[in-house]
Amino acid sequence: MRAGIDVLDLAHYARMGPPHELFAQLRAEAPVYRHAEKDGPGFWAITRYDDVVAVSRDSATYSSFQGGTMVPDSKPEQLFVVRQMMLNMDPPQHTKLRALVNKGFTPRMVTRLHQRIGELAHEIVDRVARQGECDFVTDVAGELPSYVIAELMGIPLEDGRELYRLTERMHTAAPTPDGMADGARAIFEMMSYSNGIRSEKRTRPADDIATTLLAAEVDGEKLTDLEFDMFFMLLINAGGDTTRNLVAGGMLELIHHPEERRKLAADPSLLPGAIEEMLRWVTPVIHFRRTATRDTELHGERIAAGDKVVVFYSSANRDEAAFAEAGRFDVTRSPNEHVAFGGGGVHFCLGANLARVEIRALFAEVLARLPDLELAGPVDRLHSNFINGPRRMPVRFTAR
Repeated sequence: MRAGIDVLDLAHYARMGPPHELFAQLRAEAPVYRHAEKDGPGFWAITRYDDVVAVSRDSATYSSFQGGTMVPDSKPEQLFVVRQMMLNMDPPQHTKLRALVNKGFTPRMVTRLHQRIGELAHEIVDRVARQGECDFVTDVAGELPSYVIAELMGIPLEDGRELYRLTERMHTAAPTPDGMADGARAIFEMMSYSNGIRSEKRTRPADDIATTLLAAEVDGEKLTDLEFDMFFMLLINAGGDTTRNLVAGGMLELIHHPEERRKLAADPSLLPGAIEEMLRWVTPVIHFRRTATRDTELHGERIAAGDKVVVFYSSANRDEAAFAEAGRFDVTRSPNEHVAFGGGGVHFCLGANLARVEIRALFAEVLARLPDLELAGPVDRLHSNFINGPRRMPVRFTAR
């Protein structure tokens, strides 16, 4: 029954999103599945909730550093750079770098950001409310995380929007020579911008996280230039892409589930729980790779040292053993211990709480001020098996 299963098929993601029917089959029949790979040795697909959590929390056995966190193997000349990003580190290097980065997120800075996020969300919805129609992804969902990152780094808001466009090019690059070249150019442009920020903040320090990060020390050591650039790229991708896709994907699900939307409109106090259900249902980050550091065994399958092990958060969040009526979108679901921010362990999302603040601020504005928002045309999904969400989403509503 499992012959020909491909849970990374780009055509499926572009057409329908994650292949939940295949994930369900694997959870039932082969929770640790030896998956073929077009241009590689293959990998172990981990699809059950408990196993995703177990692998995520065991960085000694399942390394982020050895092969990075993407399924395709990096070329030898790329691997050095890949390993400089916090996402691709193991303890103790990861622990030290995370401690440095945490110094930028002081309580005072976070409190100030929370206040500013509410103002920005109001301004964004105010702008589109006069039009009666817009692209929800670009004009609403993508605006706030772009602006928040700009506020964090102390750069112009318009620069935040341009950086968002670079992440889109990086994640939707077609697997062709031209597509890969464009994706590489987008990475180069982002790194060049980061280089400029470093020079600016060292010359003219300001009251922002970029300045704080450049000055922070742990055990007498500061971030190197490359470490700062790698964190900057991670912040733009993780902080912008995921929040944008959750807001757009969550709104799309509320449109597809009008009864749940009515519950939320009737009782705004349900919004925090509804956001957790959107996170579970949409799961913006579909998977991450690990590499086995030693021979081990999981569900009777022998995993050899050096094997790729890929945890699928999209599958874990629909696991029938972990969630009652896992296939039902329910804004009142409680408890809801989803793994949309990771399965725990050292790589649990650094910006999870900030993302929740952004998501809540935007939905509070949209639901209250655009109550009749509906689709105005076909939805174009991201052509990505790594990031899940709409790429274009035309909507209309009563102009106000």
